Amino acid sequence: MSDPIRVNPVSSQTTQSGSQPTSRVTPGTSSFADTLAQVEGLRFSNHAQKRLDDRAISLPEDGLQRLSDAVEKAKARGGKESLILMDDLAFIVNVKDRVVVTTMDAKQRGQGVFTQIDSVVFADKAEGSTKTADNQ
Repeated sequence: MSDPIRVNPVSSQTTQSGSQPTSRVTPGTSSFADTLAQVEGLRFSNHAQKRLDDRAISLPEDGLQRLSDAVEKAKARGGKESLILMDDLAFIVNVKDRVVVTTMDAKQRGQGVFTQIDSVVFADKAEGSTKTADNQ
C-alpha cells in the first residue's frame, strides 16, 4: 500500500518585497515537487493537490511514471486537455504545460461525466500497453 502523494507546486514567483519566497524545505534537500518536476516534468496544480489531500488519494508505486508516460502519449497524439485513467484514479491534465489540473478516485467521480477534454489515455500497468483514445 502506498502513502498519499503530497505535492507542493513549484513556483518561481517573488514576494511583494521582490525577494524569493521562503522555502519549507531544509537547506541541502529538495522538495518532492522539485524532484518530480526534474524527473517527470509534471506539476500538480493547487486544486489537484487539495483534491489529493482531501480525498486521501495515493498513487501506486509506479504511478508517477505511468502518469508521465500517459501525458507523453497524449502529447504525441495532439492531446491538449486529457483525461488519464489509471487503475481506479482519474486525472485531468493540461498536456502542453504538463500540469495535473484535478484528480479523483472511483468514489469521487460523481456522475462520471468529464467535460472540456479532447482525449482519454489509459495508463495501463504493462509497459508499452498505454492506449490512447482520441475524441476528435
